Amino acid sequence: METKSKILLVDDDLDLLELLSIRLIAAGYETDTVNSAESALNYLDMARPQLVISDMQMSGMDGMALFEQINQKIPTLPVIILTAYGNIPDAVAAVQHGVFGYLTKPFDSKNLLVHIKKALQHVPKSAKADKLHSLWRKEIITQSAVMEDVLGKADLVSRGDASVLLYGESGVGKELFARAIHSASSRANKSFVAVNCAAISEQLLESELFGHVKGAFTGAIRNHQGLFQLAEGGTLFLDEIGDMPLLLQVKLLRALQEKQIRPVGSAHSVDIDVRIISATHRNLTAEIANGNFREDLYYRLDVVSLKIPALSQRREDIPLLANYFLQLFAKRYQRDIHGFSPDAMQILVSASWPGNVRQLMNIVEQCVVLSAASLVSPALIHDAMHMKTMELTSFEEAKKQFERDYLVRILKITSGNVTQAARIAKRNRTEFYKLLQRYQLDFSIFKDREEKVNH
Repeated sequence: METKSKILLVDDDLDLLELLSIRLIAAGYETDTVNSAESALNYLDMARPQLVISDMQMSGMDGMALFEQINQKIPTLPVIILTAYGNIPDAVAAVQHGVFGYLTKPFDSKNLLVHIKKALQHVPKSAKADKLHSLWRKEIITQSAVMEDVLGKADLVSRGDASVLLYGESGVGKELFARAIHSASSRANKSFVAVNCAAISEQLLESELFGHVKGAFTGAIRNHQGLFQLAEGGTLFLDEIGDMPLLLQVKLLRALQEKQIRPVGSAHSVDIDVRIISATHRNLTAEIANGNFREDLYYRLDVVSLKIPALSQRREDIPLLANYFLQLFAKRYQRDIHGFSPDAMQILVSASWPGNVRQLMNIVEQCVVLSAASLVSPALIHDAMHMKTMELTSFEEAKKQFERDYLVRILKITSGNVTQAARIAKRNRTEFYKLLQRYQLDFSIFKDREEKVNH
């Protein structure tokens, strides 16, 4: 049974909102309704529909402003705008800026359904929207809207054959994403082969990637198939590609350009049909500027890039992940442990997690092994984290720190020119002076700094 696509309806006319919802439900769609653009943005913080249909003219934020917010945060989410006849020029301008389509009111139901059907053809289905389709990412546990956005992009990427470059800190699950993309692709019934480019020496890595023939070097006692050949027809995952030596980057580039490899010591090339997914925690553009990474290879690998968020950016997933790992390890070690005490979970949610999901998994495993009770205690968490946990600051402290950093940045930009700084901050001079006094910032210091630089 096919799961219904979900559509978010936005209109401050409650009667029209109800009528539109009834029509779409009758047509086989699932709907959620909100009566303002602001409420729509709050909704999108928590959930992901496959389509947004919004009225153009609403009290407060209008439909175009809503689209601009959505397009900035969730560019893969299509928006259809409903507009009165007199606002057609605005609607045409909206389409030119990326709105999927617009309809004038009163609109024809059949025409609306045609627009909806076209919009949904280009949208990745969310994990919750299609249980069969979600099997491709079954090991990626999340309730984070940010993660769902990345998964939506990964779904779109999986349907083609373009090279993908995954960015993210160590431990965020880049290989898990690579496997998910492979599983959802047309190459799913072929091999997925992974190699960590940072963990193998240059000479050995060349042999591992391209293979070698008997006698190619000392110890080469037989022919050896490389990972490109083992991944034939499937996907080759090059983890930590930013650590690959420059000489090997040249050979990899040639292989990708020619779709051929030459095993070490061989006089003959071998044709290859492999999709490349690579990953790095490094800033490759900075590595290119420093001469550590080839720009031409970068453009070969970064046809599509996905940024996987750090665990600290998706804290709502920590309880889900922690309990998943707890069940996994409790079963593995045959321990009768049912969960975390509230204080223990609070520590996990507040921790800094520099090692991301991998670190969380290791912490939970250690707690399961050492726990003598049915609930994991705060003491066990502290011990597993070596008492070095950095707690999440309060909202007020975070706000104060942001405001102070923001003011310092503006004063640096303007070299202590308060008038210019206030203009950038969109505050009047009196209010801006009060802000400086609140944080005990002396704008004259920034003027002195500029003079010292110039002299």
